[in-house]
Amino acid sequence: MVYLTHTISNDRIEHERDNSGERVFSSTVYGTRWAIEPIPRYELPEGEMPPDVAYELIKSELAVDGNPALNLASFVTTFMEKEAEKLIMENSSKNFIDYEEYPASVDLQSRCVNIISRLFNAPVESRESESLGVSTVGSSEAIMLSVLAMKKLWKKRRISEGKSTARPNLVMSASVQVCWEKATRYLEVEEKFVYLKEGEYILNPQKAVDLVDENTIGVCIILG
Repeated sequence: MVYLTHTISNDRIEHERDNSGERVFSSTVYGTRWAIEPIPRYELPEGEMPPDVAYELIKSELAVDGNPALNLASFVTTFMEKEAEKLIMENSSKNFIDYEEYPASVDLQSRCVNIISRLFNAPVESRESESLGVSTVGSSEAIMLSVLAMKKLWKKRRISEGKSTARPNLVMSASVQVCWEKATRYLEVEEKFVYLKEGEYILNPQKAVDLVDENTIGVCIILG
C-alpha cells in the first residue's frame, strides 16, 4: 500500500524552525565541510554535492528504519542470490510497461504466469478454461487487482442472469493481511470473516463454504 505525504508549506517550515526546535536542515558526512554546511530538508539545495556524500547522507537517514530480516509481520524477501540481484540491477532502467520495446521481458512475464498457474492447479485443459495473470509490484497491488477482477466477473455474471449486483461479498480468514480488508473497503465489497480459535489458526474450509452465497465474488486462500 501507499503512504500519503503532503507538501510542507513555507509557513510551517518557519514555524518549525522558530518554535518547535525540529531540525529543518540536515548535516552530512562527518569530518568534512559538508558536516557544517546546512542542507535544506524540503527543497533542493543551491549547490551540488559529491555522490558519495549524498549516499552517506541518505544511508544515515535510513539507519533508523527497522531491520527487514527481523520483521515477522510483513511479507518481504530479505535474501536473494547475487545473480538475482545482478539481473534486477541490470534491468532496472527498463520501462517495463513499454511492451513493444521490451518483448523479451514480456515473454518472461508470460512464462512466469504460466508456471504459477500450473503450480496452483489452474485449469489448462482447453482454451475456454485459460486464465489470465499479470506481474505486479507487490502482493498489495496483486490483491487489489484480484478483488477488482473477481467483482467484475461476478457483476457480469449477475447482469447476464438478470439479478441484482448489490452487496457483493468476499470470504476470508480473519488472519489475512490488512490489504484484503482495504481492498474490500475501497472496492465496496462486504467482508465475511472465518474467525480463528485456539488450536485452529488456519482457514477452516467448511466454515468458509458455509459463508458462501450467491453474492460471494470469491474466497481468499493464502498458501504458505
